[in-house]
Amino acid sequence: MEYTKGEGTENARTERTDANRVRGIVERVIFRNEENGYTVLLLKTRGKAMTMVGFFPTISEGLSIEAEGRMVSHASYGEQFKVESYSEAVPEGREAIERYLASGAIKGIGEALAARIVKMFGKDTLRILEEQPERLAEVRGISQKKAREIARQVDDQRNMRRAMIFLQKYGITLAMGVRIYNKYGEEIYDILQQNPYRLAEDIHGIGFKTADAIAAKVGIPEDSEYRIRCGILHVLGLAVGEGSVYLPEEELLANAEEILGVSRELIQNQLQDLALSRRITLRDMEKEEGRERIVYLTHYFQMERGIAQKLCELSRVLSKDTAAVEKQLLQIGRESGIELAKEQTEAVVLAATNGLLVMTGGPGTGKTTTVSTMLRYFRSLDLTILLAAPTGRAARRMTEATGCEASTIHRLLEVSSTSEDMDGHVHFERNADNPLEADVIIIDEMSMVDVALMYALLQAVPVGTRLVLVGDVDQLPSVGPGAVLRDVLAAEIFPAVRLQHIFRQAAASDIVTNAHRINRGEEIRLDNKSRDFFFLRRQNVDHIVGNMILLIREKLPKYVHARPYDIQILTPMRKGPLGVERLNVLLQAQLNPADPSKAEKAFGEGIFREGDKVMQVRNNYELVWEIRGRYGTPVHQGEGIFNGDLGIIRQMNHAASYMTIEFDDGRFVEYPYGCLEDLELAYAVTIHKSQGSEYPAVLLPLLSGPKLLFSRNLLYTAVTRAKSCVVILGSEETVQMMIDNRQDSLRYTSLRERILENWEYVHPGQKT
Repeated sequence: MEYTKGEGTENARTERTDANRVRGIVERVIFRNEENGYTVLLLKTRGKAMTMVGFFPTISEGLSIEAEGRMVSHASYGEQFKVESYSEAVPEGREAIERYLASGAIKGIGEALAARIVKMFGKDTLRILEEQPERLAEVRGISQKKAREIARQVDDQRNMRRAMIFLQKYGITLAMGVRIYNKYGEEIYDILQQNPYRLAEDIHGIGFKTADAIAAKVGIPEDSEYRIRCGILHVLGLAVGEGSVYLPEEELLANAEEILGVSRELIQNQLQDLALSRRITLRDMEKEEGRERIVYLTHYFQMERGIAQKLCELSRVLSKDTAAVEKQLLQIGRESGIELAKEQTEAVVLAATNGLLVMTGGPGTGKTTTVSTMLRYFRSLDLTILLAAPTGRAARRMTEATGCEASTIHRLLEVSSTSEDMDGHVHFERNADNPLEADVIIIDEMSMVDVALMYALLQAVPVGTRLVLVGDVDQLPSVGPGAVLRDVLAAEIFPAVRLQHIFRQAAASDIVTNAHRINRGEEIRLDNKSRDFFFLRRQNVDHIVGNMILLIREKLPKYVHARPYDIQILTPMRKGPLGVERLNVLLQAQLNPADPSKAEKAFGEGIFREGDKVMQVRNNYELVWEIRGRYGTPVHQGEGIFNGDLGIIRQMNHAASYMTIEFDDGRFVEYPYGCLEDLELAYAVTIHKSQGSEYPAVLLPLLSGPKLLFSRNLLYTAVTRAKSCVVILGSEETVQMMIDNRQDSLRYTSLRERILENWEYVHPGQKT
């Protein structure tokens, strides 16, 4: 039985030699990822032990295998054999068979039982397992039921091996093959022969291009209806990935025509079929130049419509007694010593008397003070209040600023499991049938909230609850699709306040004043006469990197009274000379170099090392964290590490295949090696990833880059992440180009239109 390995992420910094074959017996399985079959094992060959790495759909100690691959030299683990394909043979001899059975390959058979089975059947054991498994009941300790279960496992393993060989013919890697087989089982043969495009629809992470390549090998024609429909969904999915909720029909047809290479008429026909099956939704939208047909993936249309309807239902006047509210605010002001500006008072009064309030404002305009006053007012009425933000760091900032406990929106909604649908949407315990129990809900950093999260949140907010949405509409839009905060304000229907007055203390900071100048498109001073905003003119990438290392190591920690770990490099790009990927390799080598005392773990194209600064890049709702007491004993536990959480690798345990990471606020996690794809080095992060965070000092390398990416709101967002100091390194021309560039990436959204439609339906005859 032969298998071919796919692209793996198990090694870095390797040296290849000529391909060769080795054969031997699997001595020990050191590590195995059951989800994708990636395995590290020890092979006994010619009396020596060899470390092997690769993808094995099924593998057990005691098996004889012949593998083809290359010897590689690993920076930390020395010589390893990287498997590209392999074949396995059943164990021969009583000792090998007994070891194979006792290895855990078949659940329920341990060492003692394996010995009894081999003692009874001898060299004929494996034939009995496959052909006459009912005879296992002749062995003491095996019932008829257990014999049937063992037979089922043997059959499953045989079926998976057969499926892997079948999938290999179509260029499907072992890692991908395991996922496909786990999804479809024995149906896989019919699916691949008739409609391989189901893979793109059913399995998250397998896209149209992969399915299309398989279809070409199977012989499915280019004008197949399956192919055209999948291509249309693929184009819409690409648009969602870029932040859009829909595409104009003409743009969709043009993009699909280019990708599929078939006539527009054929695409148009399948567009209608997809609409009839409710996979997509077609709508007409009024534009200045006339009506335009637009196309949604149906669930995104339903989410926008659901958001609009719920916002309209929540937006109702709860009280007209504004005088009583203002009187109470005067009392709160006397007790707290805080005097609100007129627009701040207006915001609190609107929050007190309406079911919905939207409040936006830039840095230094008093959003936090206004929210804190709202909290004092609502507490004076003994109302139950919930606070939340999109990310863990944003929630912790909210807690620190208000003195009240805030959570992530995901935690607020009680994520029910890690299972996601094909678009990555998660499921929540809190919903329309099990709503949140609160009188007031306040959500901060609303610019980060996409349509999927907003829809889930509003499903759990009952009518009658006050909802306050707070954010900075001039920051970057959400990473996910939609522009919720922008569109809600653009509808101009709901009670809304834009805080614009910059308070005296904030005005003393050049970070704040320059942020507002950037937002207004005005030139900023780069003469280094500031105490918190600096510019280093550098035209060479290596000089920029060297200066950043010097600043982090020596200059800035004392200046801002922070650890080097707390100082953050933000960059617009992932790729390129000053992109995240290259910077993290260079910065790791300088700030946390290799050392015999530091354990390492190679993964992908890089290495994780004890002492590294890392970031979680996907939500993981099951990882258990603990806060440890003085002697390292757990004093508090919880679940969930979220996208954007930063931490330091404290220790690695290769034997147990996990590393200990200390995340923000002292949360320790025993982080499994099987989850490393969710982790990245974080000496440098993208500006998008920094949203919702605040750092003592921010370094911005800005030398050159694509105009579409180097925009005003990107620079504005980066500058507003700094608390005490901003240092820009690079070119004045690039900084000015970003200030002048208002060209944000185009997003097609229609929440504003859905709100206007629903307002008349929910509030007939009521003026907007």
